[in-house]
Amino acid sequence: MPIVTSFNPNGRQEIKQAISYPDYALLKAKLQHVMQRDHHAGLDGKYLIRSTYFDNFANKVLNEKKEGFINRDKYRVRIYGKSNNVINLERKSKRNNVTFKTKCSISQAEYEKLRIGEIAWMENDDRALIRDLYHEMNYNQLRPTTVVDYEREAYIYPFGNVRVTFDSKVQSSLRNTDMFNQNLPMVDVLEPNLVILEVKYDGYLPDIIKYLLQSVDTRAEAYSKYQLSRMYG
Repeated sequence: MPIVTSFNPNGRQEIKQAISYPDYALLKAKLQHVMQRDHHAGLDGKYLIRSTYFDNFANKVLNEKKEGFINRDKYRVRIYGKSNNVINLERKSKRNNVTFKTKCSISQAEYEKLRIGEIAWMENDDRALIRDLYHEMNYNQLRPTTVVDYEREAYIYPFGNVRVTFDSKVQSSLRNTDMFNQNLPMVDVLEPNLVILEVKYDGYLPDIIKYLLQSVDTRAEAYSKYQLSRMYG
C-alpha cells in the first residue's frame, strides 16, 4: 500500500474551496465509506491546528496570494491542540500551481526568539529551512504576523495519495503572535455556515473521489485561511 504523506518531494495538486455545512455533512457521509479517518484525530474525528504566519510590513505574502502569483512561498510555525509537544516550522511553496512543503522541528524558545526579531543564530543553523527563513527575515523583513486556529477533520485514500480535509471554526488573533498562550484572544473569521474543503493528491485524483466531490456545490473562489485571518488588519 502506498505511503501517505503530504510532504511529497515531487509536489502535490491542491483544490481548496468553501462549501456549505449541509454539503459538508453530505460529502462526509459518503467519504466515510471509501476513505480512512486520519489517525491523529480525537474521538470526534477532529483536531485543533494553530499556526503563526509570517509576512512583512508591505504584506508581501498576502498580496502574492491575492494576486495569484504562480510562484510564491509562505512560512508558518504550526502546533497541535495548543500544545508545545510538536512545533514545526513549515514552508508551503507554489511552483506553477504545484504545491510543495518543507518542514523542520523547532523549540518554543526558538520561536520566541523569532517573535522578538532575534535572528542572528539562524544564519548558520544546521537546518536548511531555518537558514532560508533567516534570509527572508533579514532581506524581506518577514516577521510572525498573526495566529490562526481551526478545527480539522481529515480523511485519507492511499491510491493517488489523496487527503481530504474539512476545516471549520477558523479564528484569528489579528496581530497578536503569542501562540503558546492558552488564552490568546481570537475572533471568528469564517462564516459559521461554511466549511473549507481541501483536496490534496499526487499525480492523479482517483475516479471514485472525483465522483464523490461532484456531489457538492463548491464556490468559484478559493479560500485561504491566512487571507481570512487578515480581514481585519
